[in-house]
Amino acid sequence: MSDGLVSPPTALLFGVIAAIGLAIAATRARSDLDDRTAPMAGLVTAFVFAVQMINFPILPGASGHLLGGALVAILVGPWVGSMCIAIVLVVQAVLFADGGLTALGTNITNMALVGVFTGYLVALALRRFAVRSRAGLLATAFVAALLNTVVAALAFVGEYAIGGAGGASLGTVFTLMVAFHVLIGIGEGVITAATVGAVASVRPDLVHLLRTAPAATEKSLS
Repeated sequence: MSDGLVSPPTALLFGVIAAIGLAIAATRARSDLDDRTAPMAGLVTAFVFAVQMINFPILPGASGHLLGGALVAILVGPWVGSMCIAIVLVVQAVLFADGGLTALGTNITNMALVGVFTGYLVALALRRFAVRSRAGLLATAFVAALLNTVVAALAFVGEYAIGGAGGASLGTVFTLMVAFHVLIGIGEGVITAATVGAVASVRPDLVHLLRTAPAATEKSLS
């Protein structure tokens, strides 16, 4: 989202929601950060930053791009992952004018909170398949990334419904955002599955979703 797409009161509301969510995430992330998670968090943040720079317009003031929510959630957990995505969004807005400063609250809510936790909850629900085989892990990552993208787009539609100021009708926003993000979600699913699979084949202990898996997990994913 760029500046002016939602009304100032709506932007302020979601700015507060984003601040509260990130404060909680920062507190909870401390327990997940260790010698394995910290370097991985830096790597996935840089990776997500790079892929998010490739975007295309969907509506006046709104663009579509890969989100990375499921990827970071699966690799470093939802709390650290939400901080990673938030850092990407802040850097993009401040240094590259990609997304408005007044829209940071809505963007962080959509992608760093709703997107990341949707991806993680889907992956967690499918975790029993992820630990059985490499194919199960890849399928779990794909589905989590696809759904995380679509749900984040629906969060955008919800924010626009509350205080949209872009001039487009809610029906148009819903149709375009969901349709485009289903397609984006398929691409994101492929990239997420490939990335998670590559990490798990070499170092399954670096994959947060598999941290508490049985010892046989490493063998089944290699």
